[in-house]
Amino acid sequence: MKKIFYAPLLFASSLLYAETMHMAEEVRVITSKPEYRMVTSRVPYQECWDEQVAVQYAPPPPSEGSGVAGALIGGVAGGVLGHQIGSGRGNTAATVGGAIVGTLVGKNIAEQSASSTPPPPGYRMERRCTTRYEEKSSEQFMGYRNTANYKGQTIVKYSDKPLEFIHLDLMVTY
Repeated sequence: MKKIFYAPLLFASSLLYAETMHMAEEVRVITSKPEYRMVTSRVPYQECWDEQVAVQYAPPPPSEGSGVAGALIGGVAGGVLGHQIGSGRGNTAATVGGAIVGTLVGKNIAEQSASSTPPPPGYRMERRCTTRYEEKSSEQFMGYRNTANYKGQTIVKYSDKPLEFIHLDLMVTY
């Protein structure tokens, strides 16, 4: 138990007597070389062209009375034809039958003729654009790599200009 108590006490007392010493030294630079790196930038640009586009027009909605006129004309024509074909007591039945068939046929023909001819497609010019990128690469100056040796160790310091000496701040604790 006493050993455990004395070890931290000895360590703490050694810290009380520790001292630190600061020194400044200059080390001569052996090599000073400029360093560059490749930088790539992407510059956007727009590419545009005119394009002819087909335009489909919607057919007009059928008007309310589009089949009525055809039904009336067909009914009258069918009734006249039925009356011409029939004779005697069947004359009335032939006239009514002709009128009904004529009405249906006339209405169908009128509705088909109104909606069967779609307008021809039209064309218009539209401007289309897309964004593309142009890549440009160039070497960019990073700075000078200054190299020196201090007590067997290589020291490197980067700067904007070549250096003759590298300044070192040393701290020794004992």
